[in-house]
Amino acid sequence: MCGIVGYNGMKQAAPILLDGLEKLEYRGYDSAGLAIRDGEKKPEVVKSKGRLRILSEKTNNGAAVPGNCGIGHTRWATHGEPSENNAHPHISDDRCVTAVHNGIIENYQEIRDKLKRHDYRFYSATDTETAVKLIDYYYKKYRQGPVDAIARMMMRVRGSYALAVMFDDYPDEIFLARKDSPMIVGVTDGETFIASDVPAILKHTRTVYYIGNMEIARAGKGEVTFYNIDQEEVEKEPVTIEWDAEAAEKGGFEHFMMKEIHEEPRAVADTLNSLIHNDDIDLSESGLNDDVLREIRQIYIVGCGSASHVGYAAQYTIEEMAKVPVRVELASEYRYRSALPLDNTLLIVISQSGETADSLAALRIAKERGIRTLAIVNVIGSSIAREADHVLYTMAGPEIAVATTKAYSAQLAAVYLIAMKLAFARKAIDTEEFTHLLGVIQSIPDKMTRVLEDKERIQWFAAKFSNARDIFFIGRGMDYAIAMEGSLKMKEISYIHSEAYAAGEMKHGTISLVEDGTLVVGICTQQDLYEKTRSNMVEAKSRGAYLMGLTTYGNYAIEDTADFTVYIPRTSRYFDAVLGIIPLQLLAYYVSVSRGLDVDKPRNLAKSVTVE
Repeated sequence: MCGIVGYNGMKQAAPILLDGLEKLEYRGYDSAGLAIRDGEKKPEVVKSKGRLRILSEKTNNGAAVPGNCGIGHTRWATHGEPSENNAHPHISDDRCVTAVHNGIIENYQEIRDKLKRHDYRFYSATDTETAVKLIDYYYKKYRQGPVDAIARMMMRVRGSYALAVMFDDYPDEIFLARKDSPMIVGVTDGETFIASDVPAILKHTRTVYYIGNMEIARAGKGEVTFYNIDQEEVEKEPVTIEWDAEAAEKGGFEHFMMKEIHEEPRAVADTLNSLIHNDDIDLSESGLNDDVLREIRQIYIVGCGSASHVGYAAQYTIEEMAKVPVRVELASEYRYRSALPLDNTLLIVISQSGETADSLAALRIAKERGIRTLAIVNVIGSSIAREADHVLYTMAGPEIAVATTKAYSAQLAAVYLIAMKLAFARKAIDTEEFTHLLGVIQSIPDKMTRVLEDKERIQWFAAKFSNARDIFFIGRGMDYAIAMEGSLKMKEISYIHSEAYAAGEMKHGTISLVEDGTLVVGICTQQDLYEKTRSNMVEAKSRGAYLMGLTTYGNYAIEDTADFTVYIPRTSRYFDAVLGIIPLQLLAYYVSVSRGLDVDKPRNLAKSVTVE
């Protein structure tokens, strides 16, 4: 989950690398470091503990570290506590090899013990230092060059990694290696840019190459050569990134999260418009034609965190609309158990980055079992996108805040369209119902904008509960899916303990946790379940709870129960989640701001979980 950048060109590298690291700080912010080469000199390594600004100050914004070739890193700690010693880059004993790493080397202790027997010394508690010194060992033992040494390292280690490596003997080149962790290379006239993710290099070039799994790259100035694990050259076609560079900037908002909440209507509209053509849903680019959809007997949906909550919303929608059984699995659980799929099962993997380690592993296991796979991802060319049988891209653009907002809503829009197309292809809905739903879903972006207009009331309410100890979110059916995501948003950025419960389960144990002043958020958007959830809210209130209600316009009787109520526009019961989540995102945001916390970079979390 760490962030890697690299630059090889004619300009001063350090300022470019610091700017790139700033764009990637959402991937980790425990420590940061640079290694810069100035001609034939050995790389100068500068590291610091804490946020990137400390490294910027230490290097005078890069001016104190001259050189036009370098690598940089911002860390999310796995092996070894956050410290300057454990920060990247790491070096071999004689500084022959310098590298930065994203991932986990699982057998690092075994390798470290071997290297100690060959007189290598270790100064950090990281697995990365072990990989660096293993490369150095093979480089000196076999004397076949950097690509050979890196290939031998790749065959020896177990785990995941993206590595950017500099060799003392090759001052004008950076060598790269990848297994399961993301890495891209951007090339322009006389310059090469390296990064873990697109936002770091978007201002410099839109032409990028994606390094494949178990591949190596040799990056010169404005040129790059790729190799497979057998050290044979591999031809690659570049990909053009369509994202707007300004989308990775705050644009006048105090935090990226608030900016991205306001971008949700556009993200949903763009996703819908990419798939709706001539009054129909066109999934042809993904390869999901009507014949394929009619054959499906069962659907598995796997994801992590918010992506799994999209899955639960999809489960309610697909089962009710298309009459196809759906099972939602946490990717981290699916990969370690023996699923028993029916013939003609479709497994849908949902991931914003397309690099989530557990989701990628689940995808690979499904393919080994002969299951057809569909990826819903936001990043073109990502690992999950490349390996799935079918791909459907969301159009959320770059999402910087660790807590997902617009990517979540765009994923919901995508699964709604899949549900509609699946239902129509299987004749579970007729042409009239399909046309009606198409009109309804296209009206959602405007309704999302209306929801955002109520943010000042939510800000006022959030300030009252900024010191809350416990918050409970309850709902039934689709509202339970909304509750799960609302609770996750609250806990991950406010650090307040919050839980989501199916409303009917409150009296089966959870209600014992309710005491005077406990905030209970009741979500009542489903008309057929409205009265039942409202009844559960009354039960909580009778035990001293303070109630916030979230419902659709017209259900004004809820004000007789709730102490504070937020309304969303009415839409189809299938699509309530995409409107209902916005007030809860705003609630979590404003509570976090009131508590003086770092909204975009919550403690212990990183944006893209690329390690298990």
